[in-house]
Amino acid sequence: MDDDAPTLPHSADGSVDASLDQVLRAVGPRLRALRQQRGSTLAQLSAATGTSVSTLSRLESGQRRPTLELLLPLARIHQVALEELVGAPGTGDPRIHPRPVVRNEMTLIPLTRRPGGLQAYKLLIPAHVPAGEPEQQVHEGYDWLYVLSGRLRLLLGEHDLTLTAGEVAEFDTRTPHWFGNPGPRPVEVLGLFGPQGERLHVRARPSTK
Repeated sequence: MDDDAPTLPHSADGSVDASLDQVLRAVGPRLRALRQQRGSTLAQLSAATGTSVSTLSRLESGQRRPTLELLLPLARIHQVALEELVGAPGTGDPRIHPRPVVRNEMTLIPLTRRPGGLQAYKLLIPAHVPAGEPEQQVHEGYDWLYVLSGRLRLLLGEHDLTLTAGEVAEFDTRTPHWFGNPGPRPVEVLGLFGPQGERLHVRARPSTK
């Protein structure tokens, strides 16, 4: 047994509480399912969490008992609540209590719970972010952007678009793309990111200067 394995409650006869042991044993398969839904490898998850590949593998196989120290970064990367990792019963409350994250100076507020598939975010982009020359990227997936306030610049292939409040863009992310806020005021955007799905309204022509 690992030296840092948690001390488990024992019943009167000295045996480990069966219900708790069952909960802990279910964590490994749940972690593996979450990782596979996201299409991640153990090596990628290790790089993102700082936990070794061998430890992650043993967690998923049930050979390593989960600890709070191990589960917290995994919950953050998988974008799920800690109680979901350990299979705590649902409260019936449909409200989401998001925890904002900051990436490339943009604040992302998750609006969905489940990993994999379509993910919804509210993006808060400060003025002049990202800085520097735009660099278009290509990757698998599908994006949908709805501007709530401000002016969003979107480079999509050969198109240079400016989207204002109430305008929408959707595109296959295998098309070279970049979006940001070169203006002096913040921009608020509702974004759906994920695999190609139902097509929504698209604005597909460059803005007039």
